[in-house]
Amino acid sequence: AQMSRAVGIHLLLSTQRPSVNVITGLIKANVPTRIALKVASQIDSRTILDNQGAEKLLGQGDMLYKGPQYNEPVRIQCPYVSEEEVKEVVDFIKKNYQFELEDQINLPDDNLDGTGGVSLNDDEDEDPLFEDARAVVIESKKASTSFLQRKLGIGYSRAARIIDMLEDRGVIGTQNGSKAREVYELPAQGSEHESEEEYYEE
Repeated sequence: AQMSRAVGIHLLLSTQRPSVNVITGLIKANVPTRIALKVASQIDSRTILDNQGAEKLLGQGDMLYKGPQYNEPVRIQCPYVSEEEVKEVVDFIKKNYQFELEDQINLPDDNLDGTGGVSLNDDEDEDPLFEDARAVVIESKKASTSFLQRKLGIGYSRAARIIDMLEDRGVIGTQNGSKAREVYELPAQGSEHESEEEYYEE
């Protein structure tokens, strides 16, 4: 707890057995913020909060909160989520959101200076693959980070950057939940096959 606080890491500890053997004085000294749900006795409440009161809570998310900014515990209500609600949310996500799982592992792009990132100038137009990506998106009418990764053989960060560039320039629409991005720009007449051949020749 001392080390995590020093480097800004949030440490969450929980127990169903609030005894002095579990919640030691050393732990309490280094964890100033505490939350107690309904407990069985005053002793359990004092073990957690150094105050009684948690034994009188009603359950169902009724809790006492004690932080450095308060001299006494504050009673608050946390959202109660039943197992049925959790299942409904999971079922909804599974039904409405489709995820593309990549079989391959896409490593970060290596630039020439060996820093492991993509070396680009401040001007986003300088990405050498922007026009290729634009042509692929317009021809296929598909626009996603994973799609560009597969088509252009690049890493996630670079593909995501190009997607942002395409959106900024009005080639594609914004992200809308699980729906695919709209492609606004249409292929030039008579150039559909030419641009596709040029891309694969490169």
